[in-house]
Amino acid sequence: MDFAQIIQTVTLYAIPVLFAITVHEAAHGYAARHFGDNTAAMLGRITLNPVKHIDPVGTIAMPLLLYFATAGTFLFGYAKPVPVRFGNLRNPKRDMIWVALAGPGANLVQAILWTVLGYLLVAAGVEERFFLQMCRAGLMVNLVMFAFNLFPLPPLDGGRILVGLLPWRQAELVSRVEPWGFFIVMALVITGVVGNLWLRPLMSITGLLIDALLTPLRLILF
Repeated sequence: MDFAQIIQTVTLYAIPVLFAITVHEAAHGYAARHFGDNTAAMLGRITLNPVKHIDPVGTIAMPLLLYFATAGTFLFGYAKPVPVRFGNLRNPKRDMIWVALAGPGANLVQAILWTVLGYLLVAAGVEERFFLQMCRAGLMVNLVMFAFNLFPLPPLDGGRILVGLLPWRQAELVSRVEPWGFFIVMALVITGVVGNLWLRPLMSITGLLIDALLTPLRLILF
């Protein structure tokens, strides 16, 4: 992959990634406020302004470094997490499930919308490859974020959902993993465990479900 192709790919993915992380984090904040915690609102994090959610290292430096270093074969990054004080929620154990689900749920909705936009562009006769590829990039980025964040290990959203679903005793044991959770997840990502056993299967199933959901629209347009 030459330098020009790398720049083109980065440009192609920039808008979908910004939308994906911004709406994901804002959704956590909206859900937390709805269930009683105003922490994110007081800190100005319930916003669609991407600048508020960008982490200079995790959102920009790390993904770019990995992309250039591996020629696009390995990519990882993260946004600035929206702060949530689960103790402020009206029913902490139950409500944390909905707060955690809000982020991946927002990515699922975006994956559907990018697919719909792609259908509409094709139906309208748009032949510009850049926009069509951006729609595909938007679908892929949001499927990755949806599936990855649902991995059942704290501090990922899936881990918080698991803690909320488990009985108190088991939930406490799982929550103790959180201080080391990031390093465990990174190790599982690097060794291919997350990708092969979780990410790809869940992305594939979700993609098929989106395709089935949008079949009526596709039949109307084409």
